[in-house]
Amino acid sequence: MTQAKKTLKERFFHAFLFEILAIGICAPAAAWAMGKSLFEMGVLTAVIAWIALVWNMIYNAGFDRIENRMGWTRNLRLRVVHAFGFELGLILIVIPLAAWWLSISLWEAFVLDIALVLFYLPYAFFYNLAYDRSRPRVMQWLGRGKVEAAAVTATATVTHQSPCA
Repeated sequence: MTQAKKTLKERFFHAFLFEILAIGICAPAAAWAMGKSLFEMGVLTAVIAWIALVWNMIYNAGFDRIENRMGWTRNLRLRVVHAFGFELGLILIVIPLAAWWLSISLWEAFVLDIALVLFYLPYAFFYNLAYDRSRPRVMQWLGRGKVEAAAVTATATVTHQSPCA
């Protein structure tokens, strides 16, 4: 079974919701754990989220292509592989950024990032699992604008018809 192709709008929604929820959880927890201000950690987590949003879209588009080309079935094992691959790529980007922003060593940034990965691995797994299961409702919601626009157009067309028709 191959995965349905996803629109750019759906990919953006998927990644945006993922990051917004994560920031709400991570910024306060990281500020407390690192002894940094909520502002410092909020900005860092927001920038990391922006990077992750872009990385998420690129990574998932590539993963979907490979998945479809190889004929893989999206199951529990594949979701684990998916989550690990995503986080590994993100680690390589985030460590230098966190070290610079927080004025900490690369080692401390690595430890911070490991803590974030320990959060994000199960979070990504369960978020994507929930998204897969709720995708039909998400697609219906994302497509609502098209349906409403079509209904308005149909109503306008009926309203503007000649009374003689």
